[in-house]
Amino acid sequence: MKLNSSIRNILLIWLGWALVMLLFQHWLGMRVTLKRPDNVLGWTGSETTTHSQSDKPYLIEPLLNEHVSWDSEYYLGIAIGGYDDPAIQAIPADFNWGTMSDSFCSVGQETNCISLSYAFFPLYPLVTRIVAMPLGLFSLSTIARYTLAAVLVSLLGTLGAMLSLYSMTRSSLGDEGGVRAAFYLLIFPSGFFLAQVYTEGLFIGLTFGSLAFMMTRKRYLSALLAALAVWARPGGAILLIPLAIVWFIDKTWQKGWKVALGRGLVALSPLFSYGIWSFTSMADKFHLVEESFFGRGFFALVPSATAWGQAIHSIFQNNLQTKFYYDLEFAVTLLAVLACILFLKECPELSLFGLLMIVFAFTSGSAQGMVRYVLVVPALFWVLARWGRNSAFDRVWSLLSILLMGLEALLFSFDFWVA
Repeated sequence: MKLNSSIRNILLIWLGWALVMLLFQHWLGMRVTLKRPDNVLGWTGSETTTHSQSDKPYLIEPLLNEHVSWDSEYYLGIAIGGYDDPAIQAIPADFNWGTMSDSFCSVGQETNCISLSYAFFPLYPLVTRIVAMPLGLFSLSTIARYTLAAVLVSLLGTLGAMLSLYSMTRSSLGDEGGVRAAFYLLIFPSGFFLAQVYTEGLFIGLTFGSLAFMMTRKRYLSALLAALAVWARPGGAILLIPLAIVWFIDKTWQKGWKVALGRGLVALSPLFSYGIWSFTSMADKFHLVEESFFGRGFFALVPSATAWGQAIHSIFQNNLQTKFYYDLEFAVTLLAVLACILFLKECPELSLFGLLMIVFAFTSGSAQGMVRYVLVVPALFWVLARWGRNSAFDRVWSLLSILLMGLEALLFSFDFWVA
């Protein structure tokens, strides 16, 4: 079967981007050394010293080491040793920062000891484990094999996201505009996360895939990918909103009660998926670790307002690293919100989904990570691709975005804080 030329171009762009990212991050270690520690945020200094990774076996494997940092440890730990892997830090059930209960414990050796891995959903580690199986044919250490598998999962998920974004945008932007939207996803300042041991590639691939099938009314496929997305990241549950909006826009109730009920149940698939997860033993431990250790929660309005207020205050202090970090955080958030507003009339289901994803991330209780979280907002790349019809904008935006992505990839490769 002959491939559509635009799809062939997307495949080639994806393959070239993947190779460039792998080579670029490898070359960084050959040419650059950063001065430690990274004091961009109040807590990052103690986590970015020369020996900060020494006690974290999943972050010191030489193969693809530039592609693992921060949360990568937990994904690899779950994939290799399960949620109760003793190599991962754990906290007692009564953990509380700043008190006598802020000490760590050892899983399997102490009661009421909960691994920090429970803060992360299981799908990405599970798919990584599956992909790692055939890689056992190669002479690689266990950690190296799983690291390679995790990067491959991220890259393949990214390809799915690109094809889905192209499918969604080509009707209004044309083939060239659809390819441009997919390319803008890759080169966004945080686009490098799509090639790391992080869940972004898989989650965005599933999410955009679900939305693309929704746009073409392939409801069962959309529901399946939405249900899977929930098990990759909790924000996947918000896919309920666009699916429900489409149910309403299509006036499904006019097609008879059986059709309306059936399609309604399909639209509720993210809710059902989240409900199933919430009844597992993972759910209570997830909330405990997220709230007690990471200081995060769902729609935590008061803590979020306090955290972002402090972030705004820090911009005007003397730490230029912090100023740059939060300038970028606020800039991409405002850009994503603007894109959703501009796109609201044309496609309310995608715009409202994007806005809710932004609010969900912004109100998690912690003032960080927005440059990464906005990657899941399809309206952002849709609107940028529309602006990109202007060749001057296309070239200037590409230059700015690629330079920022290179800088962010550099920081991540040396285990400095990015998002």
